[in-house]
Amino acid sequence: MNATPPDSADMRPIQPPQPSGLRIATNTVTAVLLLALAAGAYWWWQGRRPAVVPDAPAPATAAADAASAAQPAEPEIAHPIDSAGSTAALPPLAQSDATVTRELTELLGNKRVLSLLQTDGFVRRVVATVDNLDRTHAAPRLWPVVPTNGRFTVLRVGDAEFIAPANAARYAPFVSLVESVDTARAAALYIRLYPLFQQAYQELGYPRGYLNDRLVAVIDRLLATPEPSGPIAVQLTEVKGPIKSERPWVRYEFADPALEALPAGSKMLLRMGPDNARRLKAKLTELRRAVAGPPPRKP
Repeated sequence: MNATPPDSADMRPIQPPQPSGLRIATNTVTAVLLLALAAGAYWWWQGRRPAVVPDAPAPATAAADAASAAQPAEPEIAHPIDSAGSTAALPPLAQSDATVTRELTELLGNKRVLSLLQTDGFVRRVVATVDNLDRTHAAPRLWPVVPTNGRFTVLRVGDAEFIAPANAARYAPFVSLVESVDTARAAALYIRLYPLFQQAYQELGYPRGYLNDRLVAVIDRLLATPEPSGPIAVQLTEVKGPIKSERPWVRYEFADPALEALPAGSKMLLRMGPDNARRLKAKLTELRRAVAGPPPRKP
């Protein structure tokens, strides 16, 4: 970013209606963190269980070998989750809302669940959001959490506009929530519900995919989010075509094309403010290490 704001006395706060493009979704990142937190705690717990040596496999018959050769090889799972030890029977995915809501209430409390989460189709919402955070757009209608209250504000400096620092305060409660989750209880919940998450991921269009591996990949992309040295410039999206927009203020985008080209999850981290982003990155680093070892080294 090239422009540097002058003294605060020259800055005039602007409060447009909530923009769809910069409606900051720290709560979406929270959903990923809760899932990753559970996975990390599970990895820690699983690593302290006695190793189990599987029985030797029965000799394969020629027919079985031929059938196996005809099938494409299953993709290698990099970060497996074993839910076989869970004794709780899970309902079918389509009828899982009541069970999942009850489990979430026991983990987070009824007040948090009612005020923060969208529990209808929660499993599918989480899976779709995890996948979308690494794409260009994470549709709010699919979020497993309620969008943040308040309005996005900018600071105008001459002809330029920047994300107002005051926005960060709106998202601090969600960051605190992530940091306060009981990891042991979250691990137990993750283990019990993982078959539902995996089924939802396959139904999303990845019949041979593995959700936990996708989660690790998303965490790596979030950790790679750049950290600008100063306020981030934004601008109104250009309206093309003969018909002018009657509400041009409803969508902002990053003025820097490199930032605007980042995946949805990275842009969310940038929009929530540097302190919140650093806190979440610290948690993500911890979770990534617990789930699958340390993040890849930067070149």
